[in-house]
Amino acid sequence: MKVYIIDDHALFRNGLVSLLESRKISAKSASSPEQGIDEIPDLLVDVILLDLRMPSMSGIEVLKALKDQGEETPIVMLTTSTEENDLRDCLKYGAQGYLLKDMDPDELVNALIEIQTGSIIVAQDMTPVLAKVLRNELTDSEPSFETLTKREKEVACQIAIGHSNKVAAKELGISDGTVKLHMKSILKKLSLSSRVEVAVMVTKKGVCK
Repeated sequence: MKVYIIDDHALFRNGLVSLLESRKISAKSASSPEQGIDEIPDLLVDVILLDLRMPSMSGIEVLKALKDQGEETPIVMLTTSTEENDLRDCLKYGAQGYLLKDMDPDELVNALIEIQTGSIIVAQDMTPVLAKVLRNELTDSEPSFETLTKREKEVACQIAIGHSNKVAAKELGISDGTVKLHMKSILKKLSLSSRVEVAVMVTKKGVCK
């Protein structure tokens, strides 16, 4: 296996190179993000280990830059950060792993082997944070009934009980055309494609009294 390390801390960087080479893993390193971005396109490596906190460019910026230039080698963040936002952003922008600098050397080597075969690996200590990230992503990505205006909620509830646009308009004291406009907005906000889907969502959530 060939590993390329981008880390601005010489002591850690050189120590990691020695550690990997002691386990028969070829390791090359860059002392700055700029050096790494410049060298990587001309190298054949199996895994890129990338520090998250660097003065000239953040690891996220380097990750984005490498992905933008078409880099397909697995990029793994190696950091001290246990912050939810850092983990979320790294995975969002294409990192194939998120490992901690204080992890056991053997665990690091095993993680690199798994990553080389295509696995996405997150440090075991980060499992609770990963679960939180995934929960938040699911919550954020789900369309919310609360994004609707008061009138749109009223129209949605009329549709949920099976009323036509004409009947809904009469019940709410507005025109058929206004109901149609509200329906169009409702479908867009909830990322739905039909009034049936609106009815199902509203009924399932039990938001209408």
